[in-house]
Amino acid sequence: MIKVSILYPYRENGHFDVDYYRVTHMPLAAKLFGPSLKGWSVDVGVNAGPPGTPPPYVAAGHFLFDSAEDFYKVFKSAAGPLTADIPNYTDGGNGTILISEIKISV
Repeated sequence: MIKVSILYPYRENGHFDVDYYRVTHMPLAAKLFGPSLKGWSVDVGVNAGPPGTPPPYVAAGHFLFDSAEDFYKVFKSAAGPLTADIPNYTDGGNGTILISEIKISV
């Protein structure tokens, strides 16, 4: 299984509407990705470790797929609408994409 993460860097005085991202943008992505998507979540940055420090990322969106190929197939057609929606929740542009393989150990 792979996780596609979109990381949005913290910027002093930057705008990021977490509620819009969580309630509107991520469900839009889930709808566009369809049944290939196995799950999604949103992280909101709190700090960089010590209390009162700004987080390195203001938010991160995560999507689970069985494989990177499954993600690439659905992302091609979803990229346009998702990119067009970015100004509705941030003035910081596209986030950084990280594709990682999930390894579970108990």
